Amino acid sequence: MRILHTMIRVGDLDRSIKFYTEVLGMQVISRSDYPEGKFTNVFVGYGSKEDGAVIELTYNYGVEKYEIGTGFGHIAVSVPDAYAACEEIKRRGGVVTREAGPMKHGTTVIAFACDPDGYKIELIEKKN
Repeated sequence: MRILHTMIRVGDLDRSIKFYTEVLGMQVISRSDYPEGKFTNVFVGYGSKEDGAVIELTYNYGVEKYEIGTGFGHIAVSVPDAYAACEEIKRRGGVVTREAGPMKHGTTVIAFACDPDGYKIELIEKKN
């Protein structure tokens, strides 16, 4: 078994695709429109669905905003340099909500960014 994807509902599909591709550097892997069901699914990630976990962006026609709730935490992304990643995210128009630095009670360098719908993206520094 392995994790296939995480699905999040988004209020503006084009805005979300732009964030995940232009700010975080992911690629659109696939897109499926379901006009009868009134929704569209777009899968984004750093590789194919077969190579690793991806994110499913679900847009329900006519819904512009969702309550994220208290149960959802964040999506985690590995980066070689969290400090540089934060600068690049800001340069590309993204919002960093916690600058890079050691996590509380540990030494791992982390940071947080926020996507256009308010979902948190954790950047975890992993040296190769």
